[in-house]
Amino acid sequence: MFSGIVEECATLVAMVKDQENVHFTFKCSFVSELKIDQSVSHNGVCLTVVSLTDDTYTVTAMKETLDRSNLGLLQVGDEVNVERSMMMNGRLDGHIVQGHVDQTATCIDIKDAEGSYYFTFRYAFDKEMAKRGYITVDKGSVTVNGVSLTVCNPTDDTFQVAIIPYTFEHTNFHTFKVGSVVNLEFDIIGKYISCMIQYK
Repeated sequence: MFSGIVEECATLVAMVKDQENVHFTFKCSFVSELKIDQSVSHNGVCLTVVSLTDDTYTVTAMKETLDRSNLGLLQVGDEVNVERSMMMNGRLDGHIVQGHVDQTATCIDIKDAEGSYYFTFRYAFDKEMAKRGYITVDKGSVTVNGVSLTVCNPTDDTFQVAIIPYTFEHTNFHTFKVGSVVNLEFDIIGKYISCMIQYK
C-alpha cells in the first residue's frame, strides 16, 4: 500500500526483455535501503525488487502490467516517480493507493497558473466500468503516475489537476507534454462504494 506521496524520480538505466516480461533497472538515492522482495511504486505501478547492486535495483513487469500502464513506453534515461510502501505507523499524507494501475490517460492541455500548473487528462470512458467506480469526481482523489492528487473540473472522460511548483519539480510532471501518456489509479474507496450500491 502507498500514499501517493512520491519520494523522488528514479532514472531507468537498463531494460531487458525476457519473453513477455521486461526487467527494468533503476538508479535512485535510496537503493542502499532497499531489500529483495520489497515493493516500490513506479509511476504508480507496484513492482517487486528482484535484484540489487551497489547503486541500482531491478524490478520485473509482466505483459499485463506493460499493457495496462505506461511502463511499456519507457526508454533508457526516462524518469519515473518512485515511492516505497507506506509504513503503518506513519501519517497518510496522500490517500490510499494500491499501486494497481487501472488504465492510462493522455495529457491534452497544460496551463500556467502564475507559478503553478493545470494539467488536463483524457481517458477512455466505459459506462459499465464507471458504474464500478472507475471515474473521477470533483474534489475526489486520483493517482496520476503514482502522485496523489485532487480532481477538479471532471467530465465523463477528462479531469484537471493543479500542480504546485514543488510537485512539478520533484516528480516527472516536469517532463509532461501534450500527448504524454500517464498511469491512472482511481480511488479504491469510490470503487468499493460503487460496487456496494450495485448490490443493494
